[in-house]
Amino acid sequence: MSWFESFILGLVQGLTEFLPISSSAHLRLTAAFAGWHDPGAAFTAITQIGTEAAVLIYFRKDIATIVGAWCRSVVAMVRRDGSMRGDHEAQLGWLVIIGSIPIGVLGVTLKDQIEGPFRDLRLIATTLIAMGLVLGLADRLAARAETGGGRHRANGGKTLRDLGVRDGLIYGCCQALALVPGVSRSGATISGGLLMGYTREAAARYSFLLAVPAVLASGFYELRDAGEGHVAWGQTVFATLVAFVVGYAVIAWFMRFITTRSFMPFVYYRVALGILIFILVAAGVLSPHAGESAA
Repeated sequence: MSWFESFILGLVQGLTEFLPISSSAHLRLTAAFAGWHDPGAAFTAITQIGTEAAVLIYFRKDIATIVGAWCRSVVAMVRRDGSMRGDHEAQLGWLVIIGSIPIGVLGVTLKDQIEGPFRDLRLIATTLIAMGLVLGLADRLAARAETGGGRHRANGGKTLRDLGVRDGLIYGCCQALALVPGVSRSGATISGGLLMGYTREAAARYSFLLAVPAVLASGFYELRDAGEGHVAWGQTVFATLVAFVVGYAVIAWFMRFITTRSFMPFVYYRVALGILIFILVAAGVLSPHAGESAA
């Protein structure tokens, strides 16, 4: 991988990680369209550390409050003290842990598939279209529930204070779908949240918080491949830094965007891109396994 490739791939990672269009699919597609080698699942997981660092900084106050409350709740449990029972921030901490279980279990179980068959461009095209339609349905239902007139409000629907174990596990299962490139972590969890009746802001905020332990664990786990020479250290670190800078700007924009706008532009984009991939593969212009031999 050249330095130019690492810059472009880091840029793509930062631009697409927080948008409901799948960063892993775009990294795979960028390499395929450019005629580069597939950067691979390990490269994707490591560069996501950069974008998750952006989440840690952007939501630093929320995360610090949640972690602090969760730690106090653990101490209270050891002391058999019920003073933290019912504390919202502590509950969020426990729900993030519970919601991270599905992707952790499936990530280890399906590791070989994630690094191999799941990166087939035909599967990516299918998931882009299918998840796009689900996001579109969730967006329309959310708009109807909020106003009934098409204008979006931030104060309608359930908030994170309504989040319980059941909804936390559903969020976690939605996040686990993102193990397949093309699904999109934010797209799946936000869609799940909207379908459960949460506001756009609440669905997006919890989506980003829920991703932190899963993405960081995956990224640091894949660092061992870099140490074994499977990933170029310099280019990967450079791409991760680029992803961090770009990702921070994108998340700040996206959190403002969702309070007043529909997700439909992302839906149209996903469906159009999926159809384009199918056309190019069917025409023989693009191989469904382009670049995989070097991944």
